[in-house]
Order: sequence, then C-alpha cells, then structure tokens
Amino acid sequence: MEEKMYLTPITKCQTGENGINLYIKRDDLLPFSFGGNKARIAQEFYLDMDAKQKNCMIGYGNARSNLSRALANMNSNRCGECHIISPSDDDGNRIMTNNSFMVHACGAKFHECSKQKVAETVEQVIQQCEEEGFRPYYIYGNKYGKGNESVPVRAYAKVYQEILEQEDDLGIQFDYIFLSTGTGMTQSGLLAGKTFAKRDVQKIVGISVARKSEQEIPVIKNYLDAYFEEVSEHFPETYPEILVDDNYLCGGYGKYTEEIEETIRLMFVENGIPLDPTYTGKGFYGMTQYLKKNKIENVNVLFIHTGGVPLFFDNMQLLR
Repeated sequence: MEEKMYLTPITKCQTGENGINLYIKRDDLLPFSFGGNKARIAQEFYLDMDAKQKNCMIGYGNARSNLSRALANMNSNRCGECHIISPSDDDGNRIMTNNSFMVHACGAKFHECSKQKVAETVEQVIQQCEEEGFRPYYIYGNKYGKGNESVPVRAYAKVYQEILEQEDDLGIQFDYIFLSTGTGMTQSGLLAGKTFAKRDVQKIVGISVARKSEQEIPVIKNYLDAYFEEVSEHFPETYPEILVDDNYLCGGYGKYTEEIEETIRLMFVENGIPLDPTYTGKGFYGMTQYLKKNKIENVNVLFIHTGGVPLFFDNMQLLR
C-alpha cells in the first residue's frame, strides 16, 4: 500500500440547464478495492495505526459500509488482524451486501450488535484483542468514538490540494463542490484544505445521506476542530462555512425515492457512470435539486464521486 493514493481524473460530464458546466472527480476509480473516499480514509487510519505502533485494526460500519470493505481489504493486503463492529440498521434489520460479502472474504472478524450496544461491543472487542496479545487500534479512538477525529480529515485535505492543481491543468475554476455527506469525514477534509489554501471561491456543499443538518454540522465542526488543533498552533482567523443540505434524506440512511432511482439509471445509461442509492445517487440527485432550487446559473460545478461501486451492483434492478 503506497503512502499516497493515485491522482483521480476530473471529467466533464455535461453542460446542463442554465449554463451549468458539470464535472465529476472520479474517486471511484482509485486503483484499490473499488476505490472511493473510504479507500483514502482507510489508508490514513492504517498510517496512523502504524505510527502508534498498533497491530490490530478495529473498524466500525453496517452492512453497506464502504469503509469496512476498504479497511478489511487493506488488512488482508497487509496480512494483519482486523475486526469489524457492525450495527444493525436503525429499524433493527440486518442485510447482506456486496460490501459485507467482501469484508468476510478478506478474513475480517464480524461482531454484530445493535446501535444501542456499540460502545459495549467496542470495549469487549478491544479487551479480547488485548488478551490475545494484540495492540488494538479502534478507528474512532475510545469506545465512545472520541480521540481520532483528526485522522480521517487528512485524506481530503490532501485531495483539496489535488483539486486545485487539476483546476490549473484544466484551465477552469470551480464555483461549487458537491458531495454526499454521511460520516462528515470527507466534507471536513475538503473544508480543512480550503481553509489552509485560503480559497474563498468555491462553496462546498454536502448533500446529507443520513443525518439532519443540525446533527451533521456539529460533527463536521468537531472533525475540523481536531484537525486544526493538530496541524496549527492557532485556529484559522475565519472559520469555514459548513453547508449541509438535508432535504433529500428520503426517510434516512439507505432510503431512496423513484427520482433517485431514475438519476442512477440515467447516469449509467447516458454517461457510463455508476451511482448507488445509499450515497452517490442520493448526493447527485440532491445536487441537481439544490442548483434548481437556488436558481444557480452559469457556473462550474464539481461533483466528487465518492465511490460505493459495490452498492451499485447491489441495486442493478434500478437500471430496469
């Protein structure tokens, strides 16, 4: 596993209504484990684990989790020990996905629990690993999810710099950057990168796929605070604007509408680009509606394709 992920292309998708030029940064094309933002973020967790001289990865995510897949696959590449704590959905149900199949195939040990028992399960798994002689590393820090907030932010702070370089190469400047926002890690990284680059041009808009904005914004702010504290003696003079649109939750994580289904179908049929209903399809549809709702015209827009290709194949029936 290299210390730096490969540069991913920015491709022109279409010139849409109202003179909007739409570009897509294809992080789904990262050349490891179906790529995506979680491949970059998983790499940061492993770099941090090695720096702290730990030797047992403990991840967290439900059956749809792209991060669980990336962590498990990187672990099998390293021939290490990996545990995944996997909560059921909010309604108590549990499904199998291509991501969860791949986690099992990579030899990670699954620990199923309810959402109410996550902290208890984390504590048990850490203790079990220590008793077996391992030095466990839990991606979120302690059993309450505190302590590692700055680590995943690093991934997309780097990507923001990558985007600036690609702007120069393409001879354009993006007015808006859109992405699907779930955990908040990716949006935090982009905002951190923008802050230190001192670029006020783009608006970075997260289309929430799981939480209401009043829940998501404090999470993103917490990530940013941890990152700023780590990399700078002083917090930035101007705090970045955190934009999260929660109008397209469709009832919660993993839920979607016919409009999102049609968005996924058209993007594949017309552009050959796979989106999924949990993350990128929801985010892409939300972006189109945001632009219409706010009557935005004659701008350059970048959508970050954050991956999730296995989830596209979970939902092939949406192409019918």
